[in-house]
Amino acid sequence: MANNQQFKTGEKAPESGKYKVDKLQNGNNAQDNTEINLNEGDQFPPSPSENEAAYWVKSS
Repeated sequence: MANNQQFKTGEKAPESGKYKVDKLQNGNNAQDNTEINLNEGDQFPPSPSENEAAYWVKSS
């Protein structure tokens, strides 16, 4: 899996792991360093702090 691959809110996680918000889909920078744990097949949620659709990246 490529590093820095982005996943949008609503997409399904390709693999289990920790993910964090990279940026918001509306173009604003997210002030959100929250990491979440997802299992393979889980849906990416909105940004935890902004409650906006976001782009997620795998953090570990």
